[in-house]
Amino acid sequence: MANPAKTGGLHWIDADEGDVPHRRDDRVVIAAQADTPALTRMGPAKVHLTYNLDDLASASAALLASSAAAGMPIAGDNETLALLALAEQVAASTIPVLVEGPTGTGKEVLARYLHNTSPRCSGPFIAVNCAAMPEAMLEALLFGHRKGAFTGASEAHEGFFRAADGGTLLLDEIGEMPIALQSKLLRALQEGEVVPLGATKPVPVDVRIIACTNRELPHEVEQGRFREDLYYRLNVFPLTLRALRERPGDIAPLAFGMLLRHSEADRGPRWIASDALAQLKRHPWPGNVRELENVMRRAILLAGDAPSIEAEHIRFDRPARMVEHAETLIADDKSLSDIAFRSEANAILRTLDECGGKRGATARKLGISERTLRYRLADMRDAGLAVAGAAS
Repeated sequence: MANPAKTGGLHWIDADEGDVPHRRDDRVVIAAQADTPALTRMGPAKVHLTYNLDDLASASAALLASSAAAGMPIAGDNETLALLALAEQVAASTIPVLVEGPTGTGKEVLARYLHNTSPRCSGPFIAVNCAAMPEAMLEALLFGHRKGAFTGASEAHEGFFRAADGGTLLLDEIGEMPIALQSKLLRALQEGEVVPLGATKPVPVDVRIIACTNRELPHEVEQGRFREDLYYRLNVFPLTLRALRERPGDIAPLAFGMLLRHSEADRGPRWIASDALAQLKRHPWPGNVRELENVMRRAILLAGDAPSIEAEHIRFDRPARMVEHAETLIADDKSLSDIAFRSEANAILRTLDECGGKRGATARKLGISERTLRYRLADMRDAGLAVAGAAS
């Protein structure tokens, strides 16, 4: 590796030159050649990297991982790097951004990158999962409410829009938002103001909107589940994150980043062996970056006090498969409702199996929303059906 370099907030110095003063938001990587490679955290913003000249590819991946600030994207794939460069350009504006991509690809990380590289970086970043909030409370949580606006509203609440004033509001899983609420969201975006429940006057808000989805919103528009005008309002600048298997150059840097994040400070593996990296690169990653994190956390645990993670420490997630069918689990159904439930459960289990356990694809194939599918799966689990492991 070459002489010391500094790029942006990163200082890279050779170990024999000693430490250098740095700001709290800088990331310092102290690099040195050694027979035994290792990547060690020396503090919240300082990493010690020893590398072997016989394996510069791994050293490069480790350097990419160690130079990324906490919570920022880690990338080595050319297309991902191009996407991040484009995102940095978009961040300078205030236009809405729609981040698309399969579940587990890092859409929220990209959204935070947009915020952190924007003029609004000193303002709040509020992330809201539209699928996780109770549908009946979603309007009040987004737009706020006055005291006494509804039963149980013992105190006023400003809502997520006003909480994000001057910053960025991330609307995650926007495709799950009830269509009745979509018109109110559209008005808030168009007018730059919200009307809290129980209020009569609008409140102006200055919010940059980033929406994320793992669904194909044009298809949702065609099916009448998503407003066309809201789609075009959000889709001012789309950014698409591909599945991890389609960006193999990201796998090794991400793996080293997870090694840094999850390894203990005073023990455990400090490197990923080349045979283990090769095994990671061959895997199809149906669960994307989220699955990679699971694999790396397991590998760190299995490696124990070994100096590096070896191929034998890699344990991949098993793809979700339905091992039992409803007719074997629901016995003696005598009522019409039992028969209907069994028939519906069979259809869901069969479609989940055909879609590799992926909820999004299953819901689309069945012609229902993912929210409805989650409710059905919960009912089936309560009835004792083997539905665990269905992926998003």
